[in-house]
Amino acid sequence: MTRVELPYQLFDADNHLYETKDALTRYLPKEYAGAIQYVEINGRTKIAVLGQISEYIPNPTFDVVAKPGAMEEYFKHGNPDGKSRREIFGEPMRAIQAFRDPVERLKIMDELQLQRALMFPTLASLVEERMRHHPELIHAVIHSLNQWMLETWGQNGNFVHSDRIFTVPVVTLPIIEKAIEELNWCVVEHGAKAILVRPAPVPGFKGMRSFALPEFDPFWKRVVELDVLVTMHSSDSGYSRFDAEWDGNSLEMLPFKTNTFAMTNQWRPVTDAVASWVCHGALNRFPELKVAVIENGSAWLEPLLQQLSDVYKKAPEGFGFRDPIEAIKQSLYVSPFWEEDLERLSSVIGADHVLFGSDWPHPEGLAEPARYIHEIKDMPLADQAKIMGGNLAGLLKV
Repeated sequence: MTRVELPYQLFDADNHLYETKDALTRYLPKEYAGAIQYVEINGRTKIAVLGQISEYIPNPTFDVVAKPGAMEEYFKHGNPDGKSRREIFGEPMRAIQAFRDPVERLKIMDELQLQRALMFPTLASLVEERMRHHPELIHAVIHSLNQWMLETWGQNGNFVHSDRIFTVPVVTLPIIEKAIEELNWCVVEHGAKAILVRPAPVPGFKGMRSFALPEFDPFWKRVVELDVLVTMHSSDSGYSRFDAEWDGNSLEMLPFKTNTFAMTNQWRPVTDAVASWVCHGALNRFPELKVAVIENGSAWLEPLLQQLSDVYKKAPEGFGFRDPIEAIKQSLYVSPFWEEDLERLSSVIGADHVLFGSDWPHPEGLAEPARYIHEIKDMPLADQAKIMGGNLAGLLKV
């Protein structure tokens, strides 16, 4: 492990745990038994949701995984040789205890020079999309997962472990009363400092709709009262349905199959999610909201701001006469990919709205998170300190 000279402490906005096979079901009420199953297919374990086998996460047991940072070269330099995704992932590894246990994770964090980290689930990213026609089931499975995370990654009935690992529970929104109940359970009863909300339209009994519509105001009002950070982490936002209509094939994204059409649209979900915050008015009605966009990069931001600026010029009344750019810059925090132009992003939204995130231990992230500071070495030291941990510490008040 390469040691990096650090003039400040690191607070990583994007770490991940790997769930065990019972993470979604250990606390699932009996009436929902069978909604989540693990099945053997040709000698490999797969997850089935409502009887439908999913390939979204190819190895849902996480017993064998790609090495942390396996795709660093791919993201920094591209893929001129046209290697397959399997080739880019390289030789896999057996999961280590630090992927599943907070005490062991703290030891690895010391080696990685991480003082603190937000800890996100991994398997959770497939749940809501595959249950979108069953709102009550979504709430039940998400609460079961949150109970598992609290028990496994929490400490003393709190989602915070040793004041260093801040596990982020999921709050799903289909039934608003249940969403508020879950929010209170996570934050008030069990000390969560941040919540995870999917960057996608919300499923419901009458179909899909934006989380930023007035219907959800009671939920966002409670979020503001609790002063809790809302994170929107990259997930399955359901957009593969639209790609499939162009491709004429499976409705599910396949992890190892190259799909250039889908790649050109990969930032559409986060673009639409952030646009919805202002177009549907939630940031107007609740300007105190703090929203962190995690593991979605930042390439989508400038084009979106330009588009919103043009729309505002033509239809200011549609935004309640509040400039949407101003609203976004006040409430939005972005965790860019390490290989992006971080100085430029800081010039767009301000260094105080940029969050360092390594995506460790996922293959898409950095094997050694502290090396992130090399990407901002030419920025003022004060800005570096904000990006690498100060901003997030301030948001969580820790």
